[in-house]
Amino acid sequence: MTRKDDYYNRAKQEGYRSRAAYKLKQLNEEAGLISEGNTVVDLGAAPGGWLQVANELAGDSGTVVGVDLQRIKPIDGVETVRGDMTEDDTREEVVDMVREADQREASESGSGEERPASGEADAVVSDMAPNMTGEYSLDHARSVYLARMAFETSLELLAPGGDFVAKVFEGPDTDDLRADIDEEFEYVRTIHPKASRDSSSELFMVAKGRLTAPVREGDQLEVDIEDVGSEGDGIAKVEGYTLFVSGTEAGETVEVRVTDVKPRFGFAERVD
Repeated sequence: MTRKDDYYNRAKQEGYRSRAAYKLKQLNEEAGLISEGNTVVDLGAAPGGWLQVANELAGDSGTVVGVDLQRIKPIDGVETVRGDMTEDDTREEVVDMVREADQREASESGSGEERPASGEADAVVSDMAPNMTGEYSLDHARSVYLARMAFETSLELLAPGGDFVAKVFEGPDTDDLRADIDEEFEYVRTIHPKASRDSSSELFMVAKGRLTAPVREGDQLEVDIEDVGSEGDGIAKVEGYTLFVSGTEAGETVEVRVTDVKPRFGFAERVD
């Protein structure tokens, strides 16, 4: 039995709408993308195999939204938008849907936490592929365009620390795309799931830890040390973002260089 037949038959037996469902399962196993209670947006979601898997992983307390130009048959617990993600109206509808779900979850939890104007998704995933022409350079370029569109959409939707996945066909434009994604996340890796056909040139760019910090590694700036943390590092705030600065004390104003940036805090060293 070929791998193609194996995953196709398994999908039929286990009730998944496409064999692609196993790609997301394997990506999740390798990279830890979706957890119970997460908000997930699937771009190019038809026929819905990835939506089914995302819904299982996020559970009853999570929110899953699927977007596609094609109609997606209803899936219990999943919200869908029929539209083109290159159009502003569709993007705004998705952002609003995610924001409303996030505010609803905050209300139900009783946290009373105010949410920012952007969406607050925990993961944005995309298995979008172009209509194949058979001309590899053209198909590659179109796949990069779709992946870049998904990436730009993820920047609107993801909460700090959120994750992003997009399919792309390997080729000369892949490195530039990866470099651009890497600037916005803690790190990026490429994964070729076992469920992908051996003959396929597709790979998935998996970006972990959406960075929304006002600083980047290597930045040099002057900060006021407001406090000292439990590990003895000074604590500075930059537009509300926390920087831990070794070798400093509360009340100092120092010149620092940022050495590491995490989604919700970073580290710096003094240079004065």
